[in-house]
Amino acid sequence: MLLHFDDEHPYAVRLAAAAGLSAARIEQHRFPDGELKLRLPARLPARVVVLRSLHQPNEKLVGLLLAARAARELGARELTLVAPYLAYMRQDAAFATGEAVSQRIVGGWLAQLFDGVVTIDPHLHRISSLREAIPVEVAQALSAAPLLGAALRGSCTWMLGPDAESAPWVHAAAAAAGCPSAVCSKQRSSDLDVEVTLPEADLTGHHVVVVDDIASTGRTLAAVAGQVLAAGARRVDVAVTHALLVGDAEATMRSAGVELFISTDTVPHASNRVSTVALVAKALQRLP
Repeated sequence: MLLHFDDEHPYAVRLAAAAGLSAARIEQHRFPDGELKLRLPARLPARVVVLRSLHQPNEKLVGLLLAARAARELGARELTLVAPYLAYMRQDAAFATGEAVSQRIVGGWLAQLFDGVVTIDPHLHRISSLREAIPVEVAQALSAAPLLGAALRGSCTWMLGPDAESAPWVHAAAAAAGCPSAVCSKQRSSDLDVEVTLPEADLTGHHVVVVDDIASTGRTLAAVAGQVLAAGARRVDVAVTHALLVGDAEATMRSAGVELFISTDTVPHASNRVSTVALVAKALQRLP
């Protein structure tokens, strides 16, 4: 069975159909003071999948705690989390005395709730596998980069990543799109202050797509776009897996010259052009 919350009903219905699961809704009530009350189906099968994409994560994590514990009490023996977007993965080390390492804390907590986790393009920097962040038997980190590249095949002539960390995504997307790729170098002094240096490539007259896992404030992607156009490119677009788009992020990218912004459906947004349902369904079908 696939359990889901109301706000993810459209994705859940498609995923359940593709994976051959029955779908059931988790009813949610909010008390006047903000507390949540959940109601799950009265009886659950031994194997249950919980769908919860974790953008705007803080309240969702509380709901996930309640849902997972209740599912165990109602009969679930094997519980798998499908989190198309997985939050709290970027802080993987303490860079100042007293900093909480959220990746380790949240990852360990999720491992206490679930037997397996399936996610897409998690924001992992200095670790090599999702299982290092979430120590469960089955930790699947899927990538939507080839899907983005396939969607853009024939419409671009270069793909760029904004920094070294984006290399796996841009190279995979470019291979699917059938075009060359390279990555920029980046220096960040704050969340909103970013400097980017383009790679040594002649972009004159090219249609360039900047590829990354996440668009959050949009500042990095806007900085790359501006540099690309200044270098003589005829057009620049942006393709990302997760369209978080905080505040004026999309407007910032547009003002830098980005013509087309596309994303996958891991985070609902008007820019969603690429479905990840089949990708996740195949992963669920491979579960032992």
